[in-house]
Amino acid sequence: MLAILKPGNMINGLRTAGLVLAIVVIAAFVQSQHDSFLGINNLTTLLRSMVALAMIAFAQKLIILLGEIDLSVGSVYGLTSITMATLWLGGGALPFTLPLIPALLVSLAIAAFVGLLNGWFVVKARLPSFIVTLGMLNVAEGLQLLISNAQTFTPAYSDPAPPEWELSIFKAIGQAPLLWNIPSATLWLVASFLLFWFIRHRTVFGFRLAAIGGNAEAARIARLPIVKYKLLVFLISGLMAGLAGIVDFSYVGSVGPRQAGSLQFSVVAAVVIGGASLAGGRGTIVGTLLGAILLSLLTNGLALMGVGSFAQLLFIGIVTIGAVWLDQGSQILIRRAAQRSAAKREAKSE
Repeated sequence: MLAILKPGNMINGLRTAGLVLAIVVIAAFVQSQHDSFLGINNLTTLLRSMVALAMIAFAQKLIILLGEIDLSVGSVYGLTSITMATLWLGGGALPFTLPLIPALLVSLAIAAFVGLLNGWFVVKARLPSFIVTLGMLNVAEGLQLLISNAQTFTPAYSDPAPPEWELSIFKAIGQAPLLWNIPSATLWLVASFLLFWFIRHRTVFGFRLAAIGGNAEAARIARLPIVKYKLLVFLISGLMAGLAGIVDFSYVGSVGPRQAGSLQFSVVAAVVIGGASLAGGRGTIVGTLLGAILLSLLTNGLALMGVGSFAQLLFIGIVTIGAVWLDQGSQILIRRAAQRSAAKREAKSE
């Protein structure tokens, strides 16, 4: 009971409640402006649009929990799907092709390697993660253009066409309809949420990540394996970005270079809106999911109301800045409450 009443827990609870309230209010407003918003077709579109965002954001949450950041995820998302398409369908700059499953596994291995490489530069070369991943963003985008010869790949219309059984497996990854025509990509979202919730909130690994991000010096004194943990989390980030890219490739049915757009910034925005501190040490997977829902809801609602894509980016940027501002304010409140509690304890001891 006392743990629930701690200032930090109360602030986190209020933040989560505020996110839920914001989602409900925005949904009600958009529905009042556009009757089809809560229709099954639009809700399916909304759900599908947040799959990649949320999957990558869950892994980004672990990165930010450590006090680091990964800006390369959007480009790794694109590089993985482009590599898979080129290996499987041919027609790009690669001199050979592979069947679907090997092409998929090789592409995921490349995504994991890029993540691991990011981690190596951060922990071994001691470079800031912001600079490392910003550089890797450009490297991965350049590789997309190089590997694909700047062309778009569509398996259903490829020449020569892949075997039917491979096309069936490819569609099953993210495109196969489930109940109410909800795409199978949704299963990846649910599985990712459950996995990362368990890692963050029910494992020693998750608690240690928060400890490292909250106080790196204390973590060193406690001899926590900081280097190993950071390498592993960056690898996970790359792998999840790659997996999300393949799931989206399956759902959309085609892929081209630089298709991710500003996905990496939306991912960071979802994590921050969800209550994570960019300084590290704090945040929940539920908050990250709510942040992804809120962002997807805003994008979908603004599009339905005829707001242009540029204005959508402007609005989302304002929301992100507001979330960081509120985060800083809540941290000040937590520190003041902790100082008052400490002062009261000292007064009682005297």
